[in-house]
Amino acid sequence: MVQAFGVWWFYAALGSGPIAVVSPLTAVLVAGIPVLAGLILGERPGVIAGIGVVLALVAVVLVSREASDEDVKPHRFTAKVAWLTVGSGVAFGMNFVILHQVPREAQLWPLVFGRFAAVVIVLLAAFFTANLVIERGVPMRLAVLAGLLDTVANIATLLALQSSLLSLAGVLIALYPAATVVLAIAVLRERVSRSQAVGMVLALAAVAMIASG
Repeated sequence: MVQAFGVWWFYAALGSGPIAVVSPLTAVLVAGIPVLAGLILGERPGVIAGIGVVLALVAVVLVSREASDEDVKPHRFTAKVAWLTVGSGVAFGMNFVILHQVPREAQLWPLVFGRFAAVVIVLLAAFFTANLVIERGVPMRLAVLAGLLDTVANIATLLALQSSLLSLAGVLIALYPAATVVLAIAVLRERVSRSQAVGMVLALAAVAMIASG
């Protein structure tokens, strides 16, 4: 449910604010909140892993940035956009913190209840915004595929958070924009900006340092 609110807030912020600010700010909150929560809970990563965490925080900001389009009029970063941006980042980050606290005995039930709550929230939001439409054909098949991949990703996220330090697993999971950029390059033949390329290099270094530390 927390993740569903995060998704809703994030897309609302993107729709009304500058992506060059919204996306990196959300990303650093998603990565930073699990790190802060882990430290508060008493986690003390090693020096090398700690440096890797810092690099990962920088990497996720750089990778999340997109090249500006001169043909598109930039949105203003208003107070409403700021609250939506912070709300989405906090919701995503707290989702990791909560999953980390789930005992292993609960198995996958937290994901089941979370998915049920997310579906209810999305359906209500679509209904009240007049966007509730049943797709068919290719869009439906892609939606089903995306749902299956999302389920696998959530299971992997839960297992990672339960078997590792929150401050390390959380920041590694938050590096998912790097994977999105790689897929965009390989599948869609998109070009990356210089900052995104630097961010991907830092992300690789961060993963290596956290894994070895």
